[in-house]
Amino acid sequence: MTRALRLNLVTGVAAMGCFASLASFPAFSQSLTLPPSGENQKASVTQHIGLVKVTVSYSSPRVHRAGQDRTGKIWGELVPYGLSDLGFNDCKECPWRAGANENTVFKITHDVKIDGKPLAAGSYGLHMIPGTEKFTVIFSKESSAWGSYWYNPQQDALRVDVKPAKGEFQEWLTYEFTEREPAKAKLELRWENLRIPMSISVDDSDELYYQSLKKEIHGAPGFQWSDLMAAAQFTLQTGKHLDAGLDWAQRAVSAPFVGNENFQTISTLGQIQLKMGNAEAAHATFDKAIASPSAKPTDAHQLGRQLLQQGHKAEALKIFQSNAKRFPGQWPVNVGLARGYAANGDTKKALEHARLALAQAPDELNKKSLKALIDQIEKGPVPN
Repeated sequence: MTRALRLNLVTGVAAMGCFASLASFPAFSQSLTLPPSGENQKASVTQHIGLVKVTVSYSSPRVHRAGQDRTGKIWGELVPYGLSDLGFNDCKECPWRAGANENTVFKITHDVKIDGKPLAAGSYGLHMIPGTEKFTVIFSKESSAWGSYWYNPQQDALRVDVKPAKGEFQEWLTYEFTEREPAKAKLELRWENLRIPMSISVDDSDELYYQSLKKEIHGAPGFQWSDLMAAAQFTLQTGKHLDAGLDWAQRAVSAPFVGNENFQTISTLGQIQLKMGNAEAAHATFDKAIASPSAKPTDAHQLGRQLLQQGHKAEALKIFQSNAKRFPGQWPVNVGLARGYAANGDTKKALEHARLALAQAPDELNKKSLKALIDQIEKGPVPN
């Protein structure tokens, strides 16, 4: 064994990120459970981006080791800038393994984009080429190797350049999701006083959910009216694939052995019909929903409020009026009429019903809310 090879295997220069004695040489036994090489404990972090599951599994070296304070000696020394000759397996221009010991593994369940560049679903060995101004992050199709000794650029699935930034001191090398949104997240490697960030985004998170729903509906959920209704409501919320949503909503109402005619299923069908521009059919469906034995005055009131929020002012008023016919004088019928008339510009009727509602208010909280509503109606316009 050459001196250079032994140094790289034992100390992990540009690979393990730790100084060690010969006694910490990696344990390759497949049948024994031994401490991790170099005391670099294994770690992992997982984050969901919508339906996409992202996991980084790695071994974590530390700054202080064996009585040595290596602060200021990590970047550019322990982890050299650029590519390195590791002295083994003829890998003369090797990147850093972005952790310690075995490959750091980056796994995604669906296609994503890394800093705007596409990366297919799968498991990748994560490597980096460090630099003072930029780090090149490498996603290799080889994900089961030890370190970077078998790194082959022909196995690269993607390379992206990212800009390192100063950060608070971090003793242990750590991967962390520092920003999280429904369709994107930021992943950072943090060690010593440096942060190496990369963005992970999903082009169409709603489409992934829809494709998943389509498959699931062919299984047991397709025999549950509540699941069919929930799937239909998803298309209503996203405004996409409404034809499929209409079919699911109709099945939730009337499919043999599955359908259940109740306020929830019928009103969901009506909302999709309205979303698709069939106001006449929607109005008839809403009337049927309000006439359902399962309907309560609060159900129709909430439906009307939802339609107001969606901008369907005329249809919302019809719902509030139908609610008044079915449940005359009951709470919160007059509240709905006040909001419906106000949204449609009839201030006189809006104030009339708001004052009737104030007299019916069941508690101080509702009285306070109605007094504010009356004030808003008088000043106009009224928020939905």
